[in-house]
Amino acid sequence: MINPNTCVKCKGRLFCSLPKCPILEKFYSTQQISRKIGKDFQGTNPNALFISWHSWPNVSIAPLTASEHLNSSIAETIDDDENWFGLPPQKIIDFRQQLVRSTNKINVHQAANPSNDLMDLQEIILARKPIDLEVELQKAPEARLEFSDFFAPMGPSAPQKSLALQENPSIDRKLGYLTNDVNVKASTALTELFDYGITASKLIKVFSAGLLGVKKNRVLVPTRYSITAVDDILSKHLLEDIKGFQQLNSIKLFSSNYLDNHFFVLLIPGEWSFEMLESWIPGSVWYPKADSASIKVIQDHESFKGRKTYASEITGAYYSARLAVAEYLSEIKKQASCIIFREIHPGYSIPLGVWQIRENVRHAMQQKPLEFFDLNFVLKSLENKLSVPFNKYLQASKLLDKKQNQRKLFEFSLS
Repeated sequence: MINPNTCVKCKGRLFCSLPKCPILEKFYSTQQISRKIGKDFQGTNPNALFISWHSWPNVSIAPLTASEHLNSSIAETIDDDENWFGLPPQKIIDFRQQLVRSTNKINVHQAANPSNDLMDLQEIILARKPIDLEVELQKAPEARLEFSDFFAPMGPSAPQKSLALQENPSIDRKLGYLTNDVNVKASTALTELFDYGITASKLIKVFSAGLLGVKKNRVLVPTRYSITAVDDILSKHLLEDIKGFQQLNSIKLFSSNYLDNHFFVLLIPGEWSFEMLESWIPGSVWYPKADSASIKVIQDHESFKGRKTYASEITGAYYSARLAVAEYLSEIKKQASCIIFREIHPGYSIPLGVWQIRENVRHAMQQKPLEFFDLNFVLKSLENKLSVPFNKYLQASKLLDKKQNQRKLFEFSLS
């Protein structure tokens, strides 16, 4: 029997050494595709591409294309996770089951010298608007959905026989310029495009498609790794300025609840540091049968100097949440120490992807916060809001003890 706390850390990465994740397999078998799809079709691609992580460096690459023509507004919505906040889970699943993955095997290093077929896929990602394709498959798609804690649900799939663009895509000039510049580093291009106004979700796809970086270093990046890499690069970019801002002058507590993921974001006056504390309630995705007594709080954190290793406990959610907080601090031009409390309740019974972490925290930061000047009072308030016994958070946290026992200048000014 697999320890449920192992599942919480693993989230489908096969730490158990089984060939397939038994939790995710349960969802594969119970979710059915409602619409029959043939081997050949013409449909709309919402500038979407999926690259698998299995069998690296020879990965599976697949454009995600609806099996029928969609109007632009619908097509843009079904792959735009930055506008999904508030939608019910089934609506998101309905969006995703419309998209067929027409898969091909490819070596990731081919991005340094792309074939015509790969360049067609890259143009699909770069296009300003959804684009119509003609797709021929080797067989009818397998009618099942796939779920992950990292990326949005994936629809039916089949090996691709051929693919043709039905129109010439229009590409943003800035995006075209930096993807054609083979001498600029990928991180530099990403931050410049982000500052220009290209969304994080778009940049994740551009980065994944091997369109950025010095030519000889360009590679295709599996979607799950691209999400984390872009969230990490963009938040570090924002933090370069944030660390020079004046410190916040009061304690602020933000909150958000979506998909039964409950977030409390605590900003404390001080130099930048960040911690994310996470607990899965029995009945939620990765803790389906555990009892309440066995609940464990996991954490990852960083000091003012940042992290040198991957946040292996919280994984991709850490970087998505950090980006959302960094965006807020960048906007108000302040720095602070941040501690995020995330509780995942039984209503989150199907994994829908790490995007909801970023959007949940973004939503929290858009709400009017509660404001305090006494940390112990805030923690007492939090204790009443959280479902997990607060002593478990205190035991797990690396930053709370430091914050509770270190007085700040603004506190002396109040005494």
